Amino acid sequence: MIIMKKLSSLLIGCSLALAGAALAQQPVEQQSPSKGKRAPEKARATQAQPGSNEAKPQERPSRQTGATNEPSAGKNQRARVRDESANTLRPGEKQQPEQQRKEVNAPATAGKTSANPAAAGTNAVPPASGAGQQNAQARGTGAAKKPAQQQVQQVKSQHASFRAQPKPQQVPPVTFNQNHRIEGSEHWQGHQYEVFRSYHPEWHDEAWYHSHYPNVTLIAGGYYFFNNGYWFPAWGYSPSAQYYAYDGPIYVGQRAEPPDKVIADTQALLQQMGYYTGEVDGLLGPLTREALAAYQADQGLATTASIDEPTLASLGLA
Repeated sequence: MIIMKKLSSLLIGCSLALAGAALAQQPVEQQSPSKGKRAPEKARATQAQPGSNEAKPQERPSRQTGATNEPSAGKNQRARVRDESANTLRPGEKQQPEQQRKEVNAPATAGKTSANPAAAGTNAVPPASGAGQQNAQARGTGAAKKPAQQQVQQVKSQHASFRAQPKPQQVPPVTFNQNHRIEGSEHWQGHQYEVFRSYHPEWHDEAWYHSHYPNVTLIAGGYYFFNNGYWFPAWGYSPSAQYYAYDGPIYVGQRAEPPDKVIADTQALLQQMGYYTGEVDGLLGPLTREALAAYQADQGLATTASIDEPTLASLGLA
């Protein structure tokens, strides 16, 4: 009986001790934050100690390899720094235009073209240099520049004693056709083009030409007669010398300069401006006529594809 009383007292004492301990811990648990809440950033910073086992927050990698998620403000700030550093000039360095900076920084594969002209087509025109390149880029815009007077004088002095030679393999000759008319001439307005509108080839012998025109000259394998500023093919003058690259009038001015020299001067100037890519040979062949038509179109002239008075004046050769 005594033993039972002691056991009951012991059990009651243990229960009271446990209840008291539970009551003592209850305020501490109520004051502690819930498990689902995180401590303020400042408190965590002050509590963190070097070498502690607290897990550090890890930066989640973005989808791009090697890149991390950054605040947008940080990205914009670094972008501005890069832009400002790109625009900073080093000592002795010149400011580059915006377009040049874009071209320099462009990928090497962007817009890459073949260095071989044959790969781009048989009619590819090689790029011109200097002032010729600027005029070549202006083709079709009506803004092509005219040659400077210094250029004209230099070209004329270089060809002072120029004499053309026939080149039937490179520049095929035209044949006589009494029904031939200058194509499109009916649309060319102005008295300067009347000679082209009315031109038709005629066949006469040597005596007839001398009786009508005092100036008949052998030029590049064919005889020409001079009349009022123009040279014309003298068809029939000599059956053994009838090489003509073009059947039509060639304007040279009232001083009756040789037509091959005027053609050579024209070719050289068109070559310097990027229109003509052939040889300066003094022959009014297809390639020269194509260059003339392009220049005339840019200058707002009638596209006669020949050397006429307005074209020669525009080139400074009249």
